Amino acid sequence: MLEHEEGLRADARANRDRILEAAREAFAASLDASLNSIAKAAGVGAGTLYRHFPSREALLAGVYRKEIDALAALAPALLHKHPPGEALHRWCERFALAGNVKQGLTGALRAAVSDQEIQDAYQTLVGAVRRLTEACAKAGEASPDASPEDVLVLLSSVLRIPPTPEGKAQAARIIDLVLRALRA
Repeated sequence: MLEHEEGLRADARANRDRILEAAREAFAASLDASLNSIAKAAGVGAGTLYRHFPSREALLAGVYRKEIDALAALAPALLHKHPPGEALHRWCERFALAGNVKQGLTGALRAAVSDQEIQDAYQTLVGAVRRLTEACAKAGEASPDASPEDVLVLLSSVLRIPPTPEGKAQAARIIDLVLRALRA
């Protein structure tokens, strides 16, 4: 859970979540989306949006943090439901989807998110990948010396691929290559 959500009432937390989801979708479509259109899509008033996110940069940072938290929470959930290799594969696919959203926001995110927040997000993702790769290694589905940092470096290549049908096919091929390399 985002640290800013800890003291919120349930209805305020629900509003915040709806705002972040609407913002993620709006910013993925166009970085120029107005905050008023995001508030409307979330079913809240502009005042509610600004109470939670006083600026466009704060909203972008909130979307980024929520995406990282969702990726981190996904790792144990997938391991609970699937064999380790399949869990890792599904996580990598979700990572690529998150990259599609981030792709249009890269410049704006640099202005909205501090270097420390980026480093914290990276460490959060390393922890998620470590959990997945260790489970894969234990199940004999990955080399025990697989480095989560290396996996993230390899996966980061999918973040630069445009989210076109051809780009999505290429990202799927790259994920398959990464997973095959882990088994070698």
